[in-house]
Parts: sequence; structure tokens; C-alpha cells
Amino acid sequence: MFSFILFSAILLVGSILFLLKKLNIHHTLLKKVDKTSKRHGGELVAQVLKSHGIEFVFTLVGGHISPILVACETLKIKVIDTRHEVNAVFAADAVARLSGKVGVAVVTAGPGLTNTVTAIKNAQMAESPLLLMGGAAATLLKGRGALQDIDQMCLFKPLCKFTATITRVQEIIPTLQKALQIAQSGTPGPVFVEFPIDVLILMN
Repeated sequence: MFSFILFSAILLVGSILFLLKKLNIHHTLLKKVDKTSKRHGGELVAQVLKSHGIEFVFTLVGGHISPILVACETLKIKVIDTRHEVNAVFAADAVARLSGKVGVAVVTAGPGLTNTVTAIKNAQMAESPLLLMGGAAATLLKGRGALQDIDQMCLFKPLCKFTATITRVQEIIPTLQKALQIAQSGTPGPVFVEFPIDVLILMN
């Protein structure tokens, strides 16, 4: 009888922990938020890239992604501005093939991302580990005709091993770590993470 109660208690605790992790609530419960912090989402992105040994970020500068680029430059990650988004992804693909590290490209929302499709398909076919990060309209404005707002996820799901949209700042670090791991695991390939502008900028 005692072993049945113990087994039931362990099963219940395990189920609760699984649900907390699945619903991504464990970060909120276990970690305190520093309300006085002046750090923004772009700095968190750069921190993850730096910790994974990323040396280069290829881009075509755009307003939706500028917090990421500024933070990368601050952490001495070389930001290389190209003349077209497809060239940014081709360059990231080349870095991945030559170095064995994940190649990283960051482009702005809407047409910026649609311009990368050919290069992402090329990385998929070549099995190159590549992280594409794209800007997006603010979370509350999605689907309401905001500047350069399109359904970017449906565009990249068939081409990428992993796709994710960041909806809260606390999702940035675990999502990027997962994306980088998936890009390199098994058969390497491209991954895509979408960043609405409101999770990247500091809101006062």
C-alpha cells in the first residue's frame, strides 16, 4: 500500500514538472525578474551567440532587427552588412561549411525574409547548420496590417529543421539554445527564429 502511494506521488510530481516545462512556465516560477534591468532582448540574443562561439553575423540592416545588431557589435561579434538578404544567408552558409560552426544571418521582417528563401533551400539541400533570425511586427499588431507583416512561419516550416516565434523575452535564451543545437544535431540544416520587435527593444 505504501509503495503504491509513493509511486502515485512521484507520478503526480513528475506530471506537474512535465507540464510546467511543456508550457514554459518553469522559467517564470523559478527565476526572479529584475524589474530595474536595462537589458533588452537584442542583448540576450547577442549573449547566446557569443556563448556559442559565433564570430560573424550577416545581415541587411533593418529596423526590426537593429537591437540584435547593435548588441552583437557591442560584444565584438562582427556584423557584416550585405546588399541583399539572400547574400547574407549565402554568406552564413559559406561560413558554416568552411568553419563547421553554425552560420548566422539576421534579416528584417516581410520582404527581408522572403528574399532569403532560395538561400535557405540551398542550405537545406547542402545540410549546412544555419541560424536565420528574422524580425516581425509587434506581437499585438500581427495580422492587423502592420508594416511588413506576413505569415513568415508557414514560409519556413517546410525548409527548416526547427522554427519558432519568440513571444516573451524569457523565451529568447532557451529557444536560441535549442535552435542552435538542432541546427547541428543529426543531419545539419537551417533553423529559423522569428523576433517580434516588442521582444527586442527596451520598454519603459
